[in-house]
Amino acid sequence: MSEKRILIASLLKPINDTRMFEKIGLSLSCISDTQINIAGFRAHVPQKAPANVHFHPIFDFKRLSIARLKAQQKYEKLLFQLKPDLIIACTHELLLASQAYCRKYGAQLMYDVQENYTLNLTSQRNYPPLLRQLLAYRVGKAEQKAAPDIAHFLLAEHSYAQELPFLAAGKYSVVANKYKPATGYTLPATPVRLDKQPLRLLYSGTIAEVYGIFEAVSLAEALHCLEPSTTLTIVGYSSRSHTLRQLQQCIKGKSFIRLIGGDRLVPHQQILQSIKESNVGLLPYKPHPSTERCIPTKLYEYMAYALPVLVQQNPLWQSITEVNQAGISIDFNGVCPQEVLKRIRQELFYTSGISPDIFWKSEEIKLIAIVKEALTRFSKL
Repeated sequence: MSEKRILIASLLKPINDTRMFEKIGLSLSCISDTQINIAGFRAHVPQKAPANVHFHPIFDFKRLSIARLKAQQKYEKLLFQLKPDLIIACTHELLLASQAYCRKYGAQLMYDVQENYTLNLTSQRNYPPLLRQLLAYRVGKAEQKAAPDIAHFLLAEHSYAQELPFLAAGKYSVVANKYKPATGYTLPATPVRLDKQPLRLLYSGTIAEVYGIFEAVSLAEALHCLEPSTTLTIVGYSSRSHTLRQLQQCIKGKSFIRLIGGDRLVPHQQILQSIKESNVGLLPYKPHPSTERCIPTKLYEYMAYALPVLVQQNPLWQSITEVNQAGISIDFNGVCPQEVLKRIRQELFYTSGISPDIFWKSEEIKLIAIVKEALTRFSKL
């Protein structure tokens, strides 16, 4: 079989994105006779990528700028340069250009659905009300228009199968954001008891109000008052300057709270290092339609390193933590710090070890089978 070219592309995700590169890209690079191309936002190019993985950092713009309008032209130019046999679009903005290319050249198109974009736009307050509705409408129309030409949908969440109206039966598979072990990873010692050591709390990932960043700070302050050895590390990026300024003001003068990143993307390896250095993971997500049916990627990461977690009350998340003896469900807005501290100190976590169900390997097997089938269909055209 002649070499097949696969393009994995996102308008906003960096080229070294965890899902796009470390999971999907590296998994597909194991398929023989394939060339993997990853296009995305400008970022550090991974130095130890396989020889058949190539990076195209073609996007670099501010959130609202003329440069963003030109991004589509850059992407279309890249398509005709690479001439991919299979495109995996990881964001809705690239669907229509990808669809046009695939129609012209007979290539296969997949859509990696990482979010329910229309729900996020209408339920989160990132834009004025009328603009939210307009953007949601345009996103929905683009997804519906591209859907007939999409060979397969890769869903990051099980809930999307019920939420997204453009999916067709038999054309989608759940490829969850489970943890792919980093180089040198070993299973941590279990069970875990936190009866004596100082609490090293961690908030990682996107820094945003909807994800409970200020609830995390409030809980850390309360636990610090009870045990002055308690610390909090915040590691991640905030796309909203107002939220970042508010956070910086909130933690000013509090030496027990450390912020890593904030105004810049933090490499995933640095986030994993912070996980290894912590002993309690915080998931203080606010109850919200855009997140309540999704499993946070950081939950898989925390469990892989046997971090006891404090997670916002939610039936879906609680079912996972209970099965894995991974942590405690609390209401971050009505929490009793003394009770939380007592439970952290008394309970035994991960008594059955680390479940293999939280790792990427099961998703990788599904993904490779789906892509091989698509490449086979292309070769028959």
